[in-house]
Amino acid sequence: MILPILLSVKFAALATAINIPVAVVLQLFLVNHDFRGKLVIDGLINLPLVMPPVTTGYLLLILLGKNGIIGSLLYSWWGIRIAFTPAAAVIASMIVSFPLIARSLKISLEMTDHRLEDVARTLGAGKVSTFFRVTFQIILPGLINGAILGFARSLGEFGATMIFAGNIQGETRTIPLSVYTYLQIPGKEHYAAGLVAVSIGISFAAMILSSVLNKKREKYELAV
Repeated sequence: MILPILLSVKFAALATAINIPVAVVLQLFLVNHDFRGKLVIDGLINLPLVMPPVTTGYLLLILLGKNGIIGSLLYSWWGIRIAFTPAAAVIASMIVSFPLIARSLKISLEMTDHRLEDVARTLGAGKVSTFFRVTFQIILPGLINGAILGFARSLGEFGATMIFAGNIQGETRTIPLSVYTYLQIPGKEHYAAGLVAVSIGISFAAMILSSVLNKKREKYELAV
C-alpha cells in the first residue's frame, strides 16, 4: 500500500515542478502581448479543465503512443517509448494540472502594478532583474496557490493516467488506480478506504501549507 502513495507523490511533484516554469514563461508572454490567436491558445490551455480526463488520455495516446503521430517517430528513430511508462504518468498529470497553475499565474500577473516594474527599470534594473526582484515577488502567492492546486489535482488524477500510462503495479499504479483495483477485489475494500484517507490527508495538508505560507508572506510584507 506504501508504493502507490510514493508513486503518486513522486509523479505529482515532478509534474508540478515541470509545469511551474513553463506556466510562468507562457503566461508572461500571453499577458504582455496581444496577437491573433491568443484566445485560441488560452482555450487550449484551459481545455483539460472541461474535457473528460479519459479523453485527454486518449489524445495523449494518439500523439505519444508507440503508434502515435509523434510517439511512432520517437520509437522508430531513437527507440523511445513513452506510453505505459512512468514518464506517461507524469505527462498525464502535467496536462490535467497545468490549467490550474496557469490560471492562478494569469490572475496574479493581470493584477500586477506595472508601474513598479517601470520604476525598477528607471533605476537601472534589467528585464531579468526586474522580474525576479519585482514581478516574481508580486506573483509568488498566486504561484504558490497554483502549485498547490496543481499538485493536489495531479495526486488525484485517474482517467488520463489509466488510458495513457496504464495500471501497472509498481510503475504507474498511483493512489486512484490502486483504489480502483482494490475495489474490484472482494475483501480488499479496506485497502481502498485506507488509500482514500491518505489521499485526503495529503491534499488537505497541502492546502493548509499553502494558507500558512501566504499568511507568513502577508505578515512579512506588512512588517516591511
